[in-house]
Amino acid sequence: MTNTALQERPVQIGDPGVGSRVLSGIMPTGDLHIGNYLGAILNWTRMQHEHESYFCIVNLHAITTPQDPAELREKTREVAALYIAAGIDPKVSRIFVQSHVHNHAELAWILNCLTPLGWLERMTQFKEKARGERERASAGLFTYPVLQASDILLYGGTPPRPLYVPVGDDQKQHVELTRDAAERFNRLYGEVLSPPEPLIPKRGARIMGLDAPDRKMSKSEKGQYHGIRLLDTPEVIRKKISRAVTDPGQEIRFDLARPGLYNLLTIYELFSGQDHEQIERNFTGQGYAALKKELTEVVSEGLRPLQERYKAVRDEPGYLESVLAEGAERAHEESARVLGEVKRAMGLG
Repeated sequence: MTNTALQERPVQIGDPGVGSRVLSGIMPTGDLHIGNYLGAILNWTRMQHEHESYFCIVNLHAITTPQDPAELREKTREVAALYIAAGIDPKVSRIFVQSHVHNHAELAWILNCLTPLGWLERMTQFKEKARGERERASAGLFTYPVLQASDILLYGGTPPRPLYVPVGDDQKQHVELTRDAAERFNRLYGEVLSPPEPLIPKRGARIMGLDAPDRKMSKSEKGQYHGIRLLDTPEVIRKKISRAVTDPGQEIRFDLARPGLYNLLTIYELFSGQDHEQIERNFTGQGYAALKKELTEVVSEGLRPLQERYKAVRDEPGYLESVLAEGAERAHEESARVLGEVKRAMGLG
């Protein structure tokens, strides 16, 4: 198995149409894992050749909770380098850091002034992240969805054009709020903002935790054996997979009633490029030990080219900084058009 099998696997998102744009981003907290890769980044690498694409590192979202400055700075660059290592081409896509384009924060303030409190109080993410500490949570955490709406709407273009946001099921609510914000603005001030559409991949969109197959693999999870990080060594990958939760029964087959096994087989499927029948036939008469051994091999080999490219990106003096500077310049240029139209429509221009 080589990384080519992953790159060539078709993404099933339909055909949004000519002249469309895609916008997405990842917060530079925690460590990127195979769930981020299989469920998001790998799909982005395909989309970039079909749509004008903007991929950012959303560090302004990160500071809605306390961050160590040095670690945040390093993680921001790590995520950017992993984007490139995974196959996002800076010559094709715009890769930039959110805080390097001040238009994001400016439009967020404008939208904050138009967004009813009731809309934000219904958002589930604040309730989950505040975790009962509502009085201590930052105002930024509460208005997080408005900043996310700003990130998206800045790239809808003027006049509006098709704008798509690749997300998992758990992020649909944020895209819906973004649509509501755009439609509210347009009712009040004229047709300026383009309501986005979510793009939800049909495969690989939800990789579960190795230690808890009932929960999505998460960067914020602290468990040592929860997820496989993109920069994990083969030995670390082996240890994590060997400890992965399985289910009663011996037959190796895709069965949603056996979530631990189903998750491992899904990962195997996405890394190997084999279909269900091939995989089940391959493991006929074998047990979990054989599956975990082969899964370790395909994951380690699948991540090897990415890790090699990551090292090359980080080792080349000035390369990453130049990519991010150019990406920020192009993102600022495009987003300034939309922000200018917003301000003129509101009498702020």
